Amino acid sequence: METSAQEPAIRVLMMPRDTNPSGTIFGGVILSYIDQAGAEEAKLHGAKRLLTVAMKSVEFHEPVFVGDLVSFYTELVRIGRTSVTVRVKVRAARYWDREAVADVTAAEITYVNVGDDRRPMPIKRSGGQTA
Repeated sequence: METSAQEPAIRVLMMPRDTNPSGTIFGGVILSYIDQAGAEEAKLHGAKRLLTVAMKSVEFHEPVFVGDLVSFYTELVRIGRTSVTVRVKVRAARYWDREAVADVTAAEITYVNVGDDRRPMPIKRSGGQTA
């Protein structure tokens, strides 16, 4: 996925409250933002209320530091009748040099669209069509 021309779904400045004992950002904090960014992409495709079903193989290639500006880029992978799969790529602009950017990780997340009763519900696309 080429991210230079694409706007991130979300962008977050990493703060000291998010650090682990090693002084880097907790992986779980990054996972939470991945989930949020993916959900925003799913909503662009007609999903309304989402539950996370799966997050595929997340491997961290670079650490994230306090002060890094982390961007979460998204793309639709697949849309089904009641589910949406989104890919999220995570890049960190380093606090000491915003031009220095590290590819941190990427993940595929599958969400299910649910109704008020929390049961799977068809996704309505633009124009009122269901997937």
